[in-house]
Amino acid sequence: MATHKLLLLPGDGIGPEVMGEVKRLIDWLNSAGIAKFETDTGLVGGSAYDAHKVSISEGDMAKALAADAIIFGAVGGPKWDAVPYEVRPEAGLLRLRKDLALFANLRPAVCYPALADASSLKREAVEGLDIVIVRELTGGVYFGEPKTITDLGNGQKRAVDTQVYDTYEIETDLGNGQKRAVDTQVYDTYEIERIGRVAFELARKRKNKVTSMEKRNVMKSGVLWNEVMTAVHKREYPDVTLEHQLADSGGMMLVKAPKQFDVIVTDNLFGDMLSDIAAMLTGSLGMLPSASLGEVDVKSKKRKALYEPVHGSAPDIAGQGLANPIAMISSFGMALRYSFDMGDLADKVDAAIAAVLASGLRTADIKSEGTTAASTTQMGEAILKELQKLHA
Repeated sequence: MATHKLLLLPGDGIGPEVMGEVKRLIDWLNSAGIAKFETDTGLVGGSAYDAHKVSISEGDMAKALAADAIIFGAVGGPKWDAVPYEVRPEAGLLRLRKDLALFANLRPAVCYPALADASSLKREAVEGLDIVIVRELTGGVYFGEPKTITDLGNGQKRAVDTQVYDTYEIETDLGNGQKRAVDTQVYDTYEIERIGRVAFELARKRKNKVTSMEKRNVMKSGVLWNEVMTAVHKREYPDVTLEHQLADSGGMMLVKAPKQFDVIVTDNLFGDMLSDIAAMLTGSLGMLPSASLGEVDVKSKKRKALYEPVHGSAPDIAGQGLANPIAMISSFGMALRYSFDMGDLADKVDAAIAAVLASGLRTADIKSEGTTAASTTQMGEAILKELQKLHA
C-alpha cells in the first residue's frame, strides 16, 4: 500500500478545531488499514506570524513543496489587522498557491436534501443542486503587479483597478496632490486556456455543460477571456455545451435559478465572489469544500494540490465548539478523489455526511427547528461513525 504524505496547516481561528476532525478521520483510515497517510503539521497565517513574523516560514514552505497534498484550515482575524501588508495572514495562502502553481480552484456547491430548507432560497430552487465553480487562482488582480498607493499630496485618495492581459497602459500622474491605489490584473492567453481545459474536462464527467463568466461588455480582459474560451471549446471540446454569461448577471442567476448551471468557469476575482454566493445556496459557508490544483507532472503523473474549506477563520466563534467541520471533512474527501485516486472512499465520505444530516444532527450555523444541536466534535464523531458503518 502506497504511503501518501499530507501536510496539515490548521491556521487560525476555527481552523485548528475543524482540522482536528479531519485528523480523527485520517487516524482511523490508517488504523483500519484502509489507507496509509503520513502527516506533518505546520504554521500558516497569523499563527505563523506570531511564531516567525512571516505568514509562512521557509521550513513550512519546504514541507508544502514535498507533500503529496496539503490540507488547509483558515487564516486571519482582527488580531493581525495591523501587521505589515506583505506578512498579513492571507499572504501565506497566496504564497502557497503561487509557489505550488495551484492555478485551478474547484468549488462544488451541493445542497444535501436534508438542508434544502436551510438555504436562503426556496426549497424548489436548490433541492438537488450540484454545481462546480472553476476559478482561475494564480493570475488576475490578486497577483498582478504593480500594487501601489502613490501619495501625491493634499490628503486625497484615488483607487484604481486595472485589468491587464496583453498591453495596457495606465496614467499614474494625476497631479493635484492626490493619491492613487493600483491593483493590476494580468493573464496570459495560456492561463485562460489551461483553466478552460480543467472546466471542460470536468464537465465531460458531469452534465457536459460549461458556463464561462466574465465582463466583456465593459472590460477588455473580458473580451479576451471570451475569445480564448470560445477558441479552446471549438478546437478541443466541441462535444461539450459552452455558454457565455456576464459575471454580474451570472451572480443574479445563481440566486434566481441555480440549477441551470453545471460547471462555471471564471477568473480569480469573479470566482471569489461567485463561489461565496453559491455558499448561501447550500445553507452555510461551513458546507463548502474546495480543491486547488496544479498541472499534472508528465513523469510522475501527480499534481500539487491544496484542499481547504471555503469558510474563513470565524474568530468570533473560535474555541467554542460551534464550528461546522463538514466543509473541512469534505475538502479531505476531495483530496481522496483528486490526489489519491480514492473516488469510492470519497463517495463514502459524502454519503456519511448526507446520512448524518438526514438524522437531524446540526451545528449552530445550520440549526433549524426540530433538529438536534451538535458541537464541532460531535458532528465529526457522527460522520466518522457513519463512514465506519459504510466500510464495514
